[in-house]
Amino acid sequence: MRNSVTIGLTMLVLTIAGDLASDRAHARDTDEKAVVEAANGFYVALNAMFTGDLTRMVDVWSHAEDVTYMGPGGGFQVGWTQVLSAWKEQAEMKLGGQVRPENMRVTVGRDLAVAHNFELGENVDAQGKRQKVSIRATNLFRKENGTWKMIGHHTDLLPHLQK
Repeated sequence: MRNSVTIGLTMLVLTIAGDLASDRAHARDTDEKAVVEAANGFYVALNAMFTGDLTRMVDVWSHAEDVTYMGPGGGFQVGWTQVLSAWKEQAEMKLGGQVRPENMRVTVGRDLAVAHNFELGENVDAQGKRQKVSIRATNLFRKENGTWKMIGHHTDLLPHLQK
């Protein structure tokens, strides 16, 4: 009888452990999909910003004081006030064109995630000349109140945007 109780308890523990592992895998898959959606949402917001519309950009970002931005024009902005100011300055340039993410790789933790990809496309410089965009980007996200918000954006530099 002792062996059958031991076997029964072992089976119960293994079943519970399997269910927990399955739940964690499902949560990880769900979070990964949500981070990919958040990252793609950033690129929708970026392309809207190229027309001067900042509404979506404000929505995708966390408004915390620890967010950072190191964009293609150079500089290092820290905190939502500085980051928003940088986006406003770029929106005023109305760069036009479009940029899309390519070869996105996402790594998701419990509350933090990172997406690495290329940004490909084109913009228009101050003289109206089309400029190719082909840079690397790292985007950081944090889960805030159940929603993945951008907390960092870092790219290579683009000469036509540097001051």
